[in-house]
Amino acid sequence: MGCRVRTVSSELLRLVMVEGVIVPDLRRRLQGRGASLHPSLSCLELAERRRAFPRAFRVAGPLDLSLVRGHLEELSAERIG
Repeated sequence: MGCRVRTVSSELLRLVMVEGVIVPDLRRRLQGRGASLHPSLSCLELAERRRAFPRAFRVAGPLDLSLVRGHLEELSAERIG
């Protein structure tokens, strides 16, 4: 969604919108329209700049990405240390 590089779905983070908040679907079992993103902050920022989230989830207006950003920050911290 962000960098538009194709890869297998098992390497991507599935995102789902739940009551206006985008949440990471770690088990890939949540209902609803999903979108996939590389699990990196740079890909998330690129998707935000491109305004890809409203298009992917077919909604108007800003969406809350705080849970996704927090999850990706935790992942990057684990990789570093």
